[in-house]
Amino acid sequence: MPERDCVRIRPAGELDVSTVPDLRDELAELRRAGFKRLILDLSKLEYIDSTGLRLVLHLDAEARQDGFELQLVPGGAPIQRVFELTETAGRLPFTDA
Repeated sequence: MPERDCVRIRPAGELDVSTVPDLRDELAELRRAGFKRLILDLSKLEYIDSTGLRLVLHLDAEARQDGFELQLVPGGAPIQRVFELTETAGRLPFTDA
C-alpha cells in the first residue's frame, strides 16, 4: 500500500449542524488512514453556520497539537464573511492551493 500524504476534501452546499457530524467523521477516518496533510476546500459551500465554523477551528487546533498539516481553500464571499466577522480569517491557514 503506498504511503498516504495529502487529501483534498470539498464539502458542497451547507456546512451546518446537520452536516458537520458527517464531515467530522470523514475527516477522522482520513486521519486514521494515515493522511498527514488535509486540504479542506470550502469553495463549493453555499452556507456555513457556527457549528461549521467550530469544526474548522477545532480542526485547526487539532492540526497544531497533533502535527498534521491543514490547509483551507477559501469559500465564496458569504463563506469568507463568516471568518471575517468572527476575526478568525487571519489566524487560519487559508491558501490558494
